[in-house]
Amino acid sequence: MKTVQTFRATIFLAGLLALMTTGCRETPVAEAEKAPLWTPFDETAELQANAEHENRRMRYKLIQSQVTDKNDIFAPMAETAMALGESRYEALRGLILGHSIPELQARIGQGEFTYEELTRFFLYRIYRYELDRETYLNTILALNTEAVQAARRADSLLKASPDTPRHPIFGMPVLLKDNIDTEGMPTTAGAVALQDHRPQDAFIVKQLKAKGAIILGKVNLSEWAYYFCSGCPVGYSAIGGQTLNPYGPRQFETGGSSSGSGTSMAAAYAVAAVGTETSGSILSPSGQNSVVGLKPTVGVLSRSGIVPISSTLDTPGPMTRSVVDNGILLSAMMGFDEEDPKSVNAQWEGTWYLPDSVSLKGRRFGAFKGLLESDSLYRQAVGQLEAAGAEVIAFEPPEVDLEGFLPLLNGDMRVDLPHYLETRVVDTQAVQVRSVADVVAFNLQDTLVRAPYGQGRLEGILADSTDAAGLQQIKARMQQAGRQYFDEAFQAHNLDAILSVNNYHAGYAAVALYPALGVPMGYRDNGEPANLTFIAKRYQEPELLQFGAGFEAVSQARQMPEAYQD
Repeated sequence: MKTVQTFRATIFLAGLLALMTTGCRETPVAEAEKAPLWTPFDETAELQANAEHENRRMRYKLIQSQVTDKNDIFAPMAETAMALGESRYEALRGLILGHSIPELQARIGQGEFTYEELTRFFLYRIYRYELDRETYLNTILALNTEAVQAARRADSLLKASPDTPRHPIFGMPVLLKDNIDTEGMPTTAGAVALQDHRPQDAFIVKQLKAKGAIILGKVNLSEWAYYFCSGCPVGYSAIGGQTLNPYGPRQFETGGSSSGSGTSMAAAYAVAAVGTETSGSILSPSGQNSVVGLKPTVGVLSRSGIVPISSTLDTPGPMTRSVVDNGILLSAMMGFDEEDPKSVNAQWEGTWYLPDSVSLKGRRFGAFKGLLESDSLYRQAVGQLEAAGAEVIAFEPPEVDLEGFLPLLNGDMRVDLPHYLETRVVDTQAVQVRSVADVVAFNLQDTLVRAPYGQGRLEGILADSTDAAGLQQIKARMQQAGRQYFDEAFQAHNLDAILSVNNYHAGYAAVALYPALGVPMGYRDNGEPANLTFIAKRYQEPELLQFGAGFEAVSQARQMPEAYQD
């Protein structure tokens, strides 16, 4: 395992120390005198090592971004990140890592550390791992230069009125997927066409800030939420490069499209992260990175201010290291948004987001017979549920036809993306694309940089001839098919939820508009993580969190990736 001392020698002395010392001078130092924090390296060996990977999507053409200089991301905050100091970092590590939001809040209330120290702790980790060639994940796309000041304000409020009731997200550092509009930072969706797009806050970001959350920065994603290239690596974007999995960089996929949200949680770069899903984009990276991920019922969380694929299926959702943190983050983002026609004013009684009972006794879950036969981790998880008092009924789902899925996404994005660009772009000179056709034409000007894996999905939108009436028919038919896929078992066996793995049945849940929660269930023989996924009917998020908390308690499966435990 790489040591902290090795990191100090290779990074701090070469870059951070130089920035800190120059920052102390009275006269500004020329940029040429400052040692870079990151120097791009020849990645030929890494690419060759993956050239014959059994997973064709992992036969990378590049890993480092050809567009973004990491020094532009990390240099402005370098002194702030280092101000915590190594000794204080080590003292805080055991108090913070592996602990839930309620536990962190209790320790802050007892004076063991402050919100500012919590924020600096995660910045310190980001710099430690993301600026080291041995451990970088290409996860961070932007950092909020106001994050520490926001944490100080949280400390001041706590000191001035310690007994004032506050939402548990108060003072907690949160990372956002870079298709979520965030004031003060670009929102790129990973695309060069949006490189200089600086919009106002999305509705869910406003909700987080109103409750006192600290927005720490933006994270990488599959470009255009993986509705861009066909058969290309998940977790790749032109802006961020190839996101890597901390459990096995270049060995395991990161999952997509919320790859940076998943990797940032696995490596503990913040307390919580926000992802988005159309079909599997939260469930997939949650499973691949051994974190808890919730795809809510469409409408529970606002989508306004989020770069869209499909107004029919899109939703943001929380990604965290524990179920209780997941519920807290979900609750913090909720609220009725009049700008989102699918928004609902979901209100559940009490502190539903803090599971107060983890009992699984008497719960009824459906298990896919095929997975019970083929997946040993799934069988183990089912056994743990049964040992905890749940009843699990094996079933075979009906054969249903999801033909039309791509035309649905094509038809929605053809309309939804122009609407987003028209209503959310502030600087029309900085962002000149106005349609899918504009994005395709823009990328054709420099395909090696802007679209090295092609742009097959976007070109498919342009080629799709489905009309508005046909699109509505597809949506109605697919929703019926998705619900039939699950509802036969729900009704026949009086089930509370259906059990899946990772994003295996995400497409059916997506078109049914059903919520799904993934919870770590263990690791394959080669070390690859996997999640047990609970799927329920609409607006059953409180029940899903209870089921997830119960399984989490009996399985205790999640482990931090070995190289990121320091």
